[in-house]
Parts: sequence; C-alpha cells; structure tokens
Amino acid sequence: MKTFTIQTMSPQLPVADLDRAIRFYTEKLDFKLDFRYEDFYAGIVKDGCSVHLKLGESLQEKTTEDLDLVFSVNDVERIYGLLIDRAVDICQPLRDMPYGKEFYVADPDGNKLAFLNS
Repeated sequence: MKTFTIQTMSPQLPVADLDRAIRFYTEKLDFKLDFRYEDFYAGIVKDGCSVHLKLGESLQEKTTEDLDLVFSVNDVERIYGLLIDRAVDICQPLRDMPYGKEFYVADPDGNKLAFLNS
C-alpha cells in the first residue's frame, strides 16, 4: 500500500475584516504575517504552525464548546494571564479537565481557540 506524508497543515478561518483579524493574531497572539493575497486572504505563522484567514462568513452557529482550533502549549497558566493582560476575549476561563488544563478565547469574528496544556 502506498502512503503519503503531510508536510504541514493550515486550517482556514473565515473573518469579516481581514485587517482586524491580522492585527488580532499578530498583536494579541504573537503570530507573524506570512503572506497576504490581495484583500481577501492571508497566512499567519507562529512556532511552525500556520493558520489561513479568508474574508467571508462563518456558516455554523457556535456554542461555547464549539472549537475552531486547539493549540497544545506548555505553561498554559502563564499564557492565560498574558492573554487576560492583553484584553483577549476569554470565553472559557482556565479550568482543570481530565485531560489537562485548558481555556478558550474568541477572536473578533467569533472563531473559538482552545489553549491546552501539553
């Protein structure tokens, strides 16, 4: 059986305002702008991880527990404090779960991002 290798993965998030989304991810979450294509598409990167942002609307109704991205991190408590200091919208406060500590934030477009202690 032939197999294949995935080199990287870049989930795509819909955003209503590309400039605002780029500012949020670069200023609040320390991503770097990797590329921008015209006025509707951009890629951001952090620590070898890539996320694409595309101008558009979310097609799903989201609840607090609906996640768009999960980041495995070390020192989740420090990151939690840092994002509170940066006035990031915390939609699920830091909590202990059977699989570890976690918290959720929302970007300006309502995309839910989880930070999970690895």
